[in-house]
Amino acid sequence: MIDGFIALYIFMLAAFVGHEVIGRVPVILHTPLMSGSNFVHGIVLVGAMVALGRADTTLELSIGFIGVALAAGNAVGGYVVTERMLEMFKSSKGDKK
Repeated sequence: MIDGFIALYIFMLAAFVGHEVIGRVPVILHTPLMSGSNFVHGIVLVGAMVALGRADTTLELSIGFIGVALAAGNAVGGYVVTERMLEMFKSSKGDKK
């Protein structure tokens, strides 16, 4: 099992690296990357539901519920952002091709 300080260090390192990587993505690549990440968010949601289903104690149930709520919000938010970005690239009805 991972010690608490090591787990905290890994979490902080992952958050920093994730922020740096995502912050450097060009705008033109945003929509294709979001559609791929929505797939990953769905997998995270399923994993959180499995973990919640196997929880026994109140603490495990609480953490599992929070995990499912955050994963669901992440998946829905990613879908909404992707749909808005795709709408930006559609031509308007009055445009002639």
